[in-house]
Amino acid sequence: MEIYVGIDISRDTLDIAIQGDDKPRQFMNTPDGIRAICDFLTKLKPTLIVFEATGGYEMPLYIALNEAKLPAAPVNPRQVRDFAKATGKLAKTDILDARVIAHFAAALHPQPRSIPESQEIKEIVARRNQLVQMIVAEKNRLHSTRKNIKARIQVHIQWLEEELDNTNKELEQCINDNPEWQKKNNLLQSMPGVGPVLSTTLLADLPELGKLNRKQIAALTGVAPLNRDSGTLRGKRTIWGGRATVRGALYMATLVATRFNPVIRQLYQRLLDSGKLKKVAIVACMRKLLIILNSMVKHNTKWSYSPCFD
Repeated sequence: MEIYVGIDISRDTLDIAIQGDDKPRQFMNTPDGIRAICDFLTKLKPTLIVFEATGGYEMPLYIALNEAKLPAAPVNPRQVRDFAKATGKLAKTDILDARVIAHFAAALHPQPRSIPESQEIKEIVARRNQLVQMIVAEKNRLHSTRKNIKARIQVHIQWLEEELDNTNKELEQCINDNPEWQKKNNLLQSMPGVGPVLSTTLLADLPELGKLNRKQIAALTGVAPLNRDSGTLRGKRTIWGGRATVRGALYMATLVATRFNPVIRQLYQRLLDSGKLKKVAIVACMRKLLIILNSMVKHNTKWSYSPCFD
């Protein structure tokens, strides 16, 4: 008999539901509680354990489930919520959410995944992004505050910039300590327009790079145009979803590439000359840049360009 388990994760508690069993089970989201969950699930021998990726609260449990060699699958919370709406379950409590997740697991069978090797670098990149956002916010506040507060904000900005510098050094050291990451980082940055921000973001948040085909990697990142057709209506193709951190870094790198990368510059100019809007041309260039990087990693080949093929 196949057993599907759903876990709703909050800061303090972990609610467990088993598909077909309405008995509520709750554990504390502490080391002791997580050990108790692993002992319980090891005896249960489930087919699949599914939980939502909740911005970090899930990591201690995820690590423990992997160490216990239990089939764990983190899923996108939006997918679970859409599934709940589709099945008519509009009420929302922790135990109800756990039951919805268990039903989601039994119906859709998401693939269990082990923790990626890039988790360490992923956390450092996330911290770098937080620091950059705080620096921007504090600098914006300088324009509308009194003199005595400005001095304190400037002190805070200085501290944040020092912390950002230390984080960048930690990130560089982390990459240098891993020969595979170092090789991939150098390969990515061989392409004009790709700097350390995009390369480290791809290492951290897009480990599938080089393992998927061009359509799959574009859809995963959120730069593939989606159809909006119904009957005789032909709607505009739009991009939606995907990994926001990757898409943001890719956008900034593409702006640089439209000036300094000959392939991307030519594509961008050709699209503008054909009457495309600038934002449409930029998205097309983002997709082209990503596809080239995906191919470079797949074939372990650095960037090369021959003007004779223009």
